[in-house]
Amino acid sequence: MKKVSLEEINLYNKNTLMGHLGIECVEVGEDYVVATMPVDHRTHQPLGLLHGGASAALIESIGSMGSTLILDVSKEVPVGIEINANHLGGMKSGTVRAVGKIVHAGARTHVWQVDLKDESTGHLVCTGRLTVMIVPRKN
Repeated sequence: MKKVSLEEINLYNKNTLMGHLGIECVEVGEDYVVATMPVDHRTHQPLGLLHGGASAALIESIGSMGSTLILDVSKEVPVGIEINANHLGGMKSGTVRAVGKIVHAGARTHVWQVDLKDESTGHLVCTGRLTVMIVPRKN
């Protein structure tokens, strides 16, 4: 993956869904991306629990960030085409920490496995998979 500062990655996400949900990239490795998201009024469902859609948005955000760091985005762009999320536990407050690992980095598709855990307890809250299609950039 390209070496890009966390500050630059997070600045790129400003004024997007990721910014509105409080998603922040905190670590990037050779084959993984780590991000956090607050569990608060922005990410709750009506009963005060972490919304499954917010978890899915975090999964898609991690995979998209990671694929962007793999590609030459002046020539190709990543587009999420399939997302799967299994919600395994609930959270009412705190921070969810997501670790996304690249499972497949092909010429036309990338597949990311993402696990979301309660940062304070380490309990697995959600696990998901994102398939990203790599498309030529239209200038």
